[in-house]
Amino acid sequence: MPRGPRAGLRVRLLAGMLVVVAVGAGALFVVVGLVAPSAFEAAMGHGAGGMGGMGEMGEMMDPLLRTAFRDAVWQALVIATVAAVGAAVLVSAAVSERLARPIRHVAAASRRIADGHYAERVPVVTADEIGALAGSFNQMAEALESNERRRLELVGDVAHELRTPLATLDGYLEGLEDGVVPANEASWALLRNETARLARLVDDLQELWRTEARQVPMRFAAVEVGPVVEEVLERWRPVAEARGIVLRREGEGALPAVRADRERLAQVMDNLVSNAIRYAPDGSAVVVPARRGANEVIVGVRDEGPGLTAEQLSRVFERFYRVDPSRSRALGGSGIGLAIAKALTEAMDGRIWAESPGPGLGTTFSVALPLAG
Repeated sequence: MPRGPRAGLRVRLLAGMLVVVAVGAGALFVVVGLVAPSAFEAAMGHGAGGMGGMGEMGEMMDPLLRTAFRDAVWQALVIATVAAVGAAVLVSAAVSERLARPIRHVAAASRRIADGHYAERVPVVTADEIGALAGSFNQMAEALESNERRRLELVGDVAHELRTPLATLDGYLEGLEDGVVPANEASWALLRNETARLARLVDDLQELWRTEARQVPMRFAAVEVGPVVEEVLERWRPVAEARGIVLRREGEGALPAVRADRERLAQVMDNLVSNAIRYAPDGSAVVVPARRGANEVIVGVRDEGPGLTAEQLSRVFERFYRVDPSRSRALGGSGIGLAIAKALTEAMDGRIWAESPGPGLGTTFSVALPLAG
């Protein structure tokens, strides 16, 4: 059977406090009823052998005194109990309201957040458990607001990234239909490039989502960093040589193995090396230094490109953030390669960061992975 509506927390707190008061009052009545007569007898017995020493008059007064004492005690108890209960009701109402008010605030704020108002917060006015609850609620609200902001930014970024190739495709297709654009190999190549760019963007978005959601399976093993770096450099050497860029390793020869997924480590290095080539000037060098740290191996990718400002360094791993949008798009960058590299590195319990002496002085991206074993 469905339950009826339950009383609010304030009412239940007040009722609980009144039950305690009622139990205390009942216990007081019982104790007084049991103790008062014997206490009276003991007190009367101390005076000149009690009332019995007064003869016949004492015997007549004894029952009257007992009755008067009993009536006075019970009257005083009733008056005191009424006063105590009244005071307890007022104090209990104030205390229960004070306890219930912040919880009502949390409940109201949670309803507003459920309606999409993620900026809602509750005041933290105490340092007790209720204050801790309010603080935890605010942290949850901040996380939800941050996730919603990232979701909206992602939608806007994806729409922006899709707009350019779609506009190019639409314009060329319309030109081909009208005969304005010649149907030659150059036109078809451009259409194929834009289609490939769309496919690459979709693939990168799917990879980023899977990585950030920890949906990418990791096959951890002891991985030698050197061979992975060599494979990546060989893969990108033709692209670099076409622009006169030299790719080379630097640093210690034999390095201990790291705990990583070999395929994902290669993917991270692919993204870093391709990013370095994208921004390196023609005829420059891209260097991959490697060294051992305290409990890790650190691999870097250093270019001689435009460098980064402090503000750019703080945003370089954001999705779709580009230091030079036109250059990145011209060389086929989707704008989320570094975000994928960061997510993969962290999924392997590693660290990734960027350093730059300043604009025009190049940039170094470094990855640190824990030692195997």
